[in-house]
Amino acid sequence: MKMRGKPALEIVVQTRPEETREFDTELGHVKMIPFGGTVDCDLFRGICEPFGVDTQITNQAGVRHMSARYMLTGKDCEGQDCHIYVENNGYFTNGEAPKPFHTVPTFCTDSKALAPYLHRNQFIGEGKREKDGLHIRFYELKNKA
Repeated sequence: MKMRGKPALEIVVQTRPEETREFDTELGHVKMIPFGGTVDCDLFRGICEPFGVDTQITNQAGVRHMSARYMLTGKDCEGQDCHIYVENNGYFTNGEAPKPFHTVPTFCTDSKALAPYLHRNQFIGEGKREKDGLHIRFYELKNKA
């Protein structure tokens, strides 16, 4: 499988580091990072609601599981009001996320126009920090021909 050129969705995430919570236990490290953001692409335009959270758990072996969950509110490609729920998961084995890092997203939407596309679960995510924030891009996977 490989990614297609243009992202299906791109979210510019703004984290709120002052609200981050974390702690250590004998099982590892837990960190929760709240965020919001914006989305402006052909498929969807709107916001990432400000109650999104990126939960990162690093176990004793140094493997970090990242699970970000958030809701997008805005208009779909047909101009209809809608929501997109995103659960975005990734694993990193060296304790630090590679740059860029890759994830596996799952989408759920109430948009009649977007549901047939987003509910197929054939996407990969890529996260990369840029000047204006963390960019999360979701690409459709296509079969090698």
